[in-house]
Amino acid sequence: MPSIVYLDGQWLPADKAKVSVFDRGFLFGDSVYEVVVVYNRQPFRLEQHLSRLSRSLEETGIPNPLGLHEWRFLIERLIDQNEGDHQSIYIQVTRGVTESRTHNYPTNITPTVFAVSKPISSKSTDTRLNPSCSAILLEDIRWSRGDIKSTSLLGSVLLKKVVYESGKDEGILHRDGFITEGTASNIFIVSQGAIVTPELSEWILTGITRDFIFELANRYNVPIESRPVSVVELTQADEVWLTSSTAELRAITELDDKPVGNGNIGPMWQRMAELYQRHKAELFSSCA
Repeated sequence: MPSIVYLDGQWLPADKAKVSVFDRGFLFGDSVYEVVVVYNRQPFRLEQHLSRLSRSLEETGIPNPLGLHEWRFLIERLIDQNEGDHQSIYIQVTRGVTESRTHNYPTNITPTVFAVSKPISSKSTDTRLNPSCSAILLEDIRWSRGDIKSTSLLGSVLLKKVVYESGKDEGILHRDGFITEGTASNIFIVSQGAIVTPELSEWILTGITRDFIFELANRYNVPIESRPVSVVELTQADEVWLTSSTAELRAITELDDKPVGNGNIGPMWQRMAELYQRHKAELFSSCA
């Protein structure tokens, strides 16, 4: 049965939802998006996701079409309308529909709002069950505003294709000798007993899971810092991780066909993964 989606105030079967060919999201990728993971029918870190969505809209000059309570209601209803205790919710807001294809846009058009949910497996809810992955180094060819969660993802699409053809799980991107992020993740290393991740810039998206790792590390007195990370430092790190809302926290144990550290999952990853899952479970037990 088709899933129920939200499109501009309507709840529709997915195969009945239609967007105009003159929608700027379709013509130009003139839109932003968010992905919210749902565990036990509860959205995880929803406030942070909505805050990041609001920032992306502000940076692109797209009016936020809904208030905070309206976004919450939309997401809660979308969860209720679809099957699965664990879901992944995709939200997209485009600048809207114009009468013709032109780069310049009027300021009085109405944004298009689309949201869809898909079930995710129980294995996806605890990455301790699938903890390790492999990666390759790739030059970062994406546009210079990676801090905006835009649907203009051609660079990431092309890079991800290289990753898949290599048989690896992720690509770690670099510019001018320094790490930026993964094709769809933030990157962490462990060096000299501390967790390190590249500092935020226009090249790097503020990851919701990235921020959560900082919160946990600070709460449990685990050394952590944000600063430039060179390719050389990455290749010499004791541990390398990736984080994202859907992948959570995974250890990269192989980089460019060479082992990271001793080639095994490291003790710092194990500690942080346990803290991550414990805190997540506590959040949802308090919601029950």
